[in-house]
Amino acid sequence: MNKADLVNELKDKNGFTRQQAEKIVDIFFDSMAEALACGEKVEIRNFGSIFVKSYGSYIGRNPKTGATIRVKSKRLPFFRCSKGLKDRVDPLPQLFELF
Repeated sequence: MNKADLVNELKDKNGFTRQQAEKIVDIFFDSMAEALACGEKVEIRNFGSIFVKSYGSYIGRNPKTGATIRVKSKRLPFFRCSKGLKDRVDPLPQLFELF
């Protein structure tokens, strides 16, 4: 599913116009991106959480030339899915736990 599919789903199931659905999706993702940029955690129950992980600088190696380079520290978004999403995607492990 991509952004256009999400807009169409919102439009079809809730009776919004395409422009209204696009605006809702844009507001949703912009709000999430802004919260992450400010260092906040975004958590959606039964889906997952997104948070910013900080990585320190380190000495790396260019695989093509073999030269060592210094890689700067960085902050990257990290997604952790919820148990509810895991169970929905792969329900079989629950069945085997019963035996």
